[in-house]
Amino acid sequence: MSVVYLNGDYLPVGDATVSVNDRGFLFGDGVYEVTPSYGGRLFRWEQHLARLKTGLAAIGIDFDAAALEQVKEELLARNGLDGVPAAYVYVQVTRGTAPRTHWFPDPPVAPTVYAFANRFMRPAMAEWRRGVSAVTVPDQRWARADIKAIALLANVLAAQAAVEAGAGNAIFVRDGIALEGSHNNLFAVFGGVLATAPKSNYILHGITRDLLIELAGEMGIPVEERAIPLPELTRADEVFFSGTTTEVRPVVEIDGRKVGDGRVGPVAQRLYERFLEAVEA
Repeated sequence: MSVVYLNGDYLPVGDATVSVNDRGFLFGDGVYEVTPSYGGRLFRWEQHLARLKTGLAAIGIDFDAAALEQVKEELLARNGLDGVPAAYVYVQVTRGTAPRTHWFPDPPVAPTVYAFANRFMRPAMAEWRRGVSAVTVPDQRWARADIKAIALLANVLAAQAAVEAGAGNAIFVRDGIALEGSHNNLFAVFGGVLATAPKSNYILHGITRDLLIELAGEMGIPVEERAIPLPELTRADEVFFSGTTTEVRPVVEIDGRKVGDGRVGPVAQRLYERFLEAVEA
């Protein structure tokens, strides 16, 4: 990452500065979106754009996000990422710079728009087949996890809990229900049936999640969008995470207990292979 975008300008990352009065800095008052790029091609941009527009509308920021497609493509090109196998573009929109008040600036100010592009490396297949471990944590997030807000303190604390436990990720649990990972969606397999939490205000409506459900349907894998109680999750045959940079990542251990036989299962393997075909087509 050497060139970033900030409020209409492309700048060396060291020259990009934001006011200390920006509401993103003071309040976490903004939303973000991360779009993958495969071989220089933005993947499922329309779906990512729709989610970003929904988030902006939900928190009342007036910004034409459609113009970001050109920004994302330009960032990939300027950073030499338009031909790499896998990259991503992060964009963040805050309510802008204004004197600190808990209510919205009146009159409104221009939003702050920041974006950068970076490469990401998926694990080698040998590493992928080893899977990862996870720990469960209480879900302390606010009740609008469906908004991709930049205020991610609860996610940070969950991810740190996983690090301190020597695990690869954390699973949020609310009222005894396993919802999703600290930065990705959650799937489980029971007797060949794929299960994942239904869309609600308590989970992020993942673009990769939706893709995997589509692919599973094409492959004849039954899918249930339903609540997964934590005791049931511990009895799953397979568990895996999904997300933009997570893609498909199997979980072989939760809270020190093996998932299934402790090895990556066939449903995750098949879905991952089909996922790679879809993004590389």
